This record gives sequence, C-alpha cells and structure tokens, in this order.
Amino acid sequence: MKIKQISIFLENRPGQLAAICRALAKADVNMAALSLADTTDFGIVRMIADDHVKGCQVLRDAGFAVRETEVVVVTVPDNPGGMADFMEKLDKAGVNIEYSYAYGLGRGDKAILIFRFSDNTKAEEIIGVRS
Repeated sequence: MKIKQISIFLENRPGQLAAICRALAKADVNMAALSLADTTDFGIVRMIADDHVKGCQVLRDAGFAVRETEVVVVTVPDNPGGMADFMEKLDKAGVNIEYSYAYGLGRGDKAILIFRFSDNTKAEEIIGVRS
C-alpha cells in the first residue's frame, strides 16, 4: 500500500530532533515510524505520522524544510527469511530500492517495512500489494 512519508531536512546539531518531536507532540501528531540519516552538516528525518498533512504544516510553521514523499508499506512475516521471497521478486524484476526502514508490531508475527523504490507502482505490481 502506498502512503505519504514526511521528510525533514535539518542541520546536524544538538536539539534538532527534539525540536521536531516537541512540535509534533504539541500538535497531537503521533509518529508511527522514524528513520534518521545524517552527514557532517545535515540530516534527513523520514517518518510516518498518523496525520501527515497536519504534521507537515506544523513542522513548516516551526521553520523546518519539509517534503512529502510517497512510499510503499509492506507487511512480512517477522521471522528469519521473512523478506526473502519478497526481495527475490524485486531482484528478478530489476526494481531498485532507494531506501527502506522498518518497525515491528511488538507481537512477533509481522514486521512492517517501508520502502521508497525507483518505481513504486512497478514494485507494488510485482510484490502484489494494493494502493
């Protein structure tokens, strides 16, 4: 299934992530998943929120550079090899993964994977998920 992800570009200095968390908390926007990548000078926070429209606006109002991106969410068995069949289908079709992050449901039966593919629509067709 395709959903919207919030990407926030920020300076790589103390307090930046805390400021994002504070702004979202004050607006009652919940983060379901989060990924942080950094370089020496800047970072990119990618997150899934319960209200991406409100989350983007709150963060823009707080002075952050924000972008919405479409990503694909996939549920796989939460066990060794749970991703293998799924990844092999993508590999055979030549679909490139730009980035990915994951979160667990806390029950041990399923894991949630979030992907940005070079072609999200083609990836969905191959792995059999519906928008």
